[in-house]
Amino acid sequence: MKNTIAVIILSSFFLLSACKKEQAKNAGTIKTEAGEPQELVMDSVVVNDSTKISDSLSLRFTSKLLVFPTIKDKKLLDSIYFLDKGIKDYSKQGLQAFLEKEKTGYYNLIKTDNKDWLSEIPYSQQWYTSTSMSLKSDKNDYVHIQYAVSAYEGGAHDNYGFTERVFDLKNNRKVELKDITSLPENKLEALLMKNINTIHSGTSDENGDVKNSEMLLVKEIPATDNFYFDDKNLYFHYSPYEIAAFAAGDIIIPVSWEELKGTLNPEFKERMKIK
Repeated sequence: MKNTIAVIILSSFFLLSACKKEQAKNAGTIKTEAGEPQELVMDSVVVNDSTKISDSLSLRFTSKLLVFPTIKDKKLLDSIYFLDKGIKDYSKQGLQAFLEKEKTGYYNLIKTDNKDWLSEIPYSQQWYTSTSMSLKSDKNDYVHIQYAVSAYEGGAHDNYGFTERVFDLKNNRKVELKDITSLPENKLEALLMKNINTIHSGTSDENGDVKNSEMLLVKEIPATDNFYFDDKNLYFHYSPYEIAAFAAGDIIIPVSWEELKGTLNPEFKERMKIK
């Protein structure tokens, strides 16, 4: 049982993103194999189901995957649906079938791992797993997708986490930090520490708001691969327990383009129109 949440998170995760407002279509351009621009169409598939496995325990499975029928590059699609190697068909029908299979697997896993004590659960509970993808932005041939996962299987609280990925549709690949800035790692870590309290996590106690820096579990904040950007900043996103106590929630740390001045990749700077 102790490893069940980890198994679910590692097996399904970061295919997936916080259940936010449904988006049906977004326009953009990609380069096809023939080099012609084409409208970027976005669709989605969703499974939302529940089952009762004992008098006291019910399970809910919720999952949403985005579908990009105009993206044909297999390596790019592999990167978009990056952690789970079980997806062989990236069509809408293929992704829907994958989610149905994941649902059945989740139900069977919980039943198998907990069969010896299901009858001993003292009160009615609902356990769940929820995974989803959401398109956060599509600009300058850069597409930002957020993947989110949450799960609860008893205990004091649920568990959740986020993965941020940005894809370069012009070059059909995931954006790496080196594509943005050449700033040395130690200097970037110093900026992250300096900016730790810029975006407040919302945590408070009897004495008022608690600063993110007051709940850190690390002496240095690593430059995570969980990043995205907009016109003003590069953002690093940390899930609970990555750098701070669970009570801090997820933490987002911005680093401005001004702070990265002189280290920005020229091509990136031009595409993003950074002055």
